[in-house]
Amino acid sequence: MEKPLSQAIAERRATPGFDGIPIPDSDLQKILLAGLQAPSSYNMQPWRFVVVRTPEKKKLLRAASYNQAKVEEASAVIVACGDAYGWRSGDVEEMLRMGRAAGMMENYAERAKTAIPDYLEGHPHMATWLNRQVMIAFTHMLLMAEVLGYDTAPMEGFEPQKVREALRLPLSYAVVALLGIGHLQGPDKYNGGRFSTARTVFSEEYGTPLKLDL
Repeated sequence: MEKPLSQAIAERRATPGFDGIPIPDSDLQKILLAGLQAPSSYNMQPWRFVVVRTPEKKKLLRAASYNQAKVEEASAVIVACGDAYGWRSGDVEEMLRMGRAAGMMENYAERAKTAIPDYLEGHPHMATWLNRQVMIAFTHMLLMAEVLGYDTAPMEGFEPQKVREALRLPLSYAVVALLGIGHLQGPDKYNGGRFSTARTVFSEEYGTPLKLDL
């Protein structure tokens, strides 16, 4: 039975170890589709995901991830990447095709055909832009896995070049994060707590406390 999203958010922990039992393809598809439904700038969807499930590939990925055992223990590891040049190889055209089919105004489509490549070609912080897009989709997948009753481990401890070599990634792909998915083995991670809203949330400008009538 699926958990309510609010429960999945509250109970989520970065899982320290997995039991390795395979995930049904139907659940894996739901998790991936949740990520693909995420919003992105200009609807360009520059994310690319490599699903690693075989023992051989998980072993290689573990070696590229500072030997973290949970990489090899997870039922599946989703390697989230951003494609810096997808817009050069058909993504703009496909985005416009889908947009027009859904009712995109033709004058907008004509402007976008040149405006988007111009924007991305000269983007001064492409790595930052890619990370923002990919992490939104990554979080969608993480939460869908939790809703379906799985445990997750988001990981940023890896060596990008070694991951690239292990998975034979194109040079245009930037490795952003790894998501281990499966079922917890052993004790769960403790709840480290969260800072109060007084420390992290402000109203209208920095320093003004947000007051809510609850």
